[in-house]
Amino acid sequence: MRVIGLMSGTSYDAVDAAACDLAHRPGEDGALHLTPLGMVSEPYPESLRAELAAALPPARTTLADVCRLDTRIGQAFGRLAVRADRELCGGKAELVASHGQTVYHWAADGQVHGTLQLGEPAWIAEASGRPVVSNFRPRDVAAGGQGAPLVSLIDLMLLRGRPGVPAALNIGGIANVTVVPGHDDPVAFDTGPGNALIDAAVRQLTGGRLAYDEDGALAAAGRVHEGLLRRMLTEPYYRLPAPRTTGKELFHGGYLQARIAEFGPIAPQDLLATLTRLTARTVADALRPLGATEVFASGGGVRNPTLTAMLRAELAGTPLRTSEELGLPAAAKEAYAFAVLGYLTLHGLPGNAPGCTGAAGPRVLGSITPGRRPLRLPSPPPGAPRSLSVRADGPGVRPSALR
Repeated sequence: MRVIGLMSGTSYDAVDAAACDLAHRPGEDGALHLTPLGMVSEPYPESLRAELAAALPPARTTLADVCRLDTRIGQAFGRLAVRADRELCGGKAELVASHGQTVYHWAADGQVHGTLQLGEPAWIAEASGRPVVSNFRPRDVAAGGQGAPLVSLIDLMLLRGRPGVPAALNIGGIANVTVVPGHDDPVAFDTGPGNALIDAAVRQLTGGRLAYDEDGALAAAGRVHEGLLRRMLTEPYYRLPAPRTTGKELFHGGYLQARIAEFGPIAPQDLLATLTRLTARTVADALRPLGATEVFASGGGVRNPTLTAMLRAELAGTPLRTSEELGLPAAAKEAYAFAVLGYLTLHGLPGNAPGCTGAAGPRVLGSITPGRRPLRLPSPPPGAPRSLSVRADGPGVRPSALR
């Protein structure tokens, strides 16, 4: 089956679309076979990004704003789905899986009570003509889970059977890890800010002229402010037990400003160096007690050489690689992951890893919006795939950027 996965993360800067062929042959090896077909990406229109930023916590918003965002985000996803079908699938896509745009993750006292992703799937189905699976997270939350990181199921399928204690790391606006001990239960959770505070600082320091620290250049020119770093590390979230999830409801520009205010003036480069070190330190602190022996990184953070250098230093000898070595491009891994989750939903198969999210059990995730043709669901296979086999020479794979 040819599937397009659509993803916009907590950095809310662009929509990514990754296309792949998926085949599950239970009678053979039981694996789900994925052939990457490539990725396309488009930034949000500047006006939409500004409206989204203005509506996100801790800002106040209205139901009219939510309605407009839900529509405009859905239309942006729909336009990219059409492009991905044309450019990557030769017009032969059979399914679109849309993560949507997370705008609120209602977490309190270690429990997630609700989660909201915008991007009305009807716009995607209408534009592409394909059935759309969307709204993945709420079912896991309704079953008592954190609703994240849902990519942990794909991480388990990729990492299961590797020697030692392999770990997957995604550095988006928020960073999350999945760790797979050989004989113990897997663990997955959000470690804390990935790029969220770094991006917030860059926007504040440049009056919105820049959205992120390109190539980590500002952080590379600064020195870590040890006092601010120590203060930031006192955040109670870092001491919550797994599974735990967070978002920009906590780690936003106002949060950063409140902590900077406790100190005198800090040079911009030093502030960026400190926040970059904070991300590296909290990721490493999360992985260290779990005994990770190798880490496969993905997400926008891998494009920041200052962050990856700091992370490598904090990991103190634990090899840091990228998801390319598992067959999935670092920039597209989450979009591919939701393509897989959409495929599982369409086939009536669970898409969560209860031991990682904390849900009461396996659940089929999401809702299905029909395309232009009558919706015909495939017969469920006799069993769910336990592993994910990626064709290493697929066109969507590039050489690893971290060695």
